[in-house]
Amino acid sequence: MRLTSVGEFYRMAEAGIFTEDDRVELIDGEIVQMTPISSQHAACVMRLNRLLYEHIGDSAIISIHNPVRLDQYSEPLPDIALLKPREDFYAEAHPGPPDILLIIEVAHTSQE
Repeated sequence: MRLTSVGEFYRMAEAGIFTEDDRVELIDGEIVQMTPISSQHAACVMRLNRLLYEHIGDSAIISIHNPVRLDQYSEPLPDIALLKPREDFYAEAHPGPPDILLIIEVAHTSQE
């Protein structure tokens, strides 16, 4: 099986292979279809977001459903990522392993 790189994944998106409504992420070189977000899942993420902000304030950036580039073949969209603060809020590039303090993935339907 041929692995898809992050660069190829972005070129595929730019070519229109994926639409804005497609919920896909790149994990270990495979394009993975994400399950729809249920109301229970969304509520859990929102509660966690609030709880985290109450405890950490501005000492970290709380990123919700945004890409993190783990390596050349993985750029998942975790439910929540706590990131080292940066003035540009990662406008120049998605955060990578040195920037990530914590990743939280809510396992409502995908626990298995």
